[in-house]
Amino acid sequence: MQPRNMSMSGVVDLAAVKAAGEAKVKAEQARAEAARQGGGGAVPPSSLVIDVDEAGFERDVLQRSAEVPVVIDFWAEWCEPCKQLSPLLERLTQEYGGRFVLAKIDVDANQMLMQQFGVQGIPAVFAVVAGQALPLFQGAAPEAQIRATLDQLIQVAEERFGLTGIAVDAEGAEGAGAEADAAPAAVPVGPYDALLEAAVQALDAGDFGGAVQAYKNVLSDDPGNTEAKLGLAQAELLARVQDMDPAKVRQDAAENQSDVRAQIAAADLELVGGHVEDAFGRLVDTVRRTAGEDRDAARVRLLELFEVVGPDDPRVTAARSALARVLF
Repeated sequence: MQPRNMSMSGVVDLAAVKAAGEAKVKAEQARAEAARQGGGGAVPPSSLVIDVDEAGFERDVLQRSAEVPVVIDFWAEWCEPCKQLSPLLERLTQEYGGRFVLAKIDVDANQMLMQQFGVQGIPAVFAVVAGQALPLFQGAAPEAQIRATLDQLIQVAEERFGLTGIAVDAEGAEGAGAEADAAPAAVPVGPYDALLEAAVQALDAGDFGGAVQAYKNVLSDDPGNTEAKLGLAQAELLARVQDMDPAKVRQDAAENQSDVRAQIAAADLELVGGHVEDAFGRLVDTVRRTAGEDRDAARVRLLELFEVVGPDDPRVTAARSALARVLF
């Protein structure tokens, strides 16, 4: 499950580059503010399931997803499978006790949202984490499969975005809810949070070199830090493309198919523009056509772009297979 950027215009780009770090910082700030005010910010169980329309989508889904994963249930009154799936999702939402929030969207009344998510049929279930849309599944699904998907969503939200859910009033919550109620005061501050926050601030300021160094500082002590590895790959990409002339890069790549540097630059630009398959395909083709140092340069850059997108993304899996075929 790999996050992809969701903007209201439907354009996919690398706004996701900063989202993980920003979301983690926002979540920590929200917990700190709740603690400062003397409360855990607990919400009633009824607040975990909400009806969302186009007017409230920005507030109820995009903004809220900086604090807690938001699962979206696209449904309609006439949809028979929806009548089975929706109650199941509502029950699981209560059972998970604040680890995610369920947003119900009536597609008949919200056609624009349906189109922007690319929903082809209902029921369809998505999630939004730190502003990033994740397609979960379409159609009715067995409860065991849904639970496994939700568990994976929660793991991604926590490990990559630092989102641990919201507290739920103990009166209506059981098990996970009680655990979530204690979470705001119990979540420890990690040893690298200051460095990771510094990296996010550098990205905000357009100081990509500073962000690169901050992530490297974390990795020098903790080489396996997932957030730092992802952030470093993305910051290095932004640093490479920030001074590019997109028109010239595209022209050079089109006119000089044998110029490996031109192809690499074009692939970087394509990835930043959200054209993931194009970037991967360009570099796979470059590896296939070249040899020696040129081939190695294209291969290494492709592996670096895999890090930017994330190893769980199916496009990365497909490109890895394509790369293996041209190499061996």
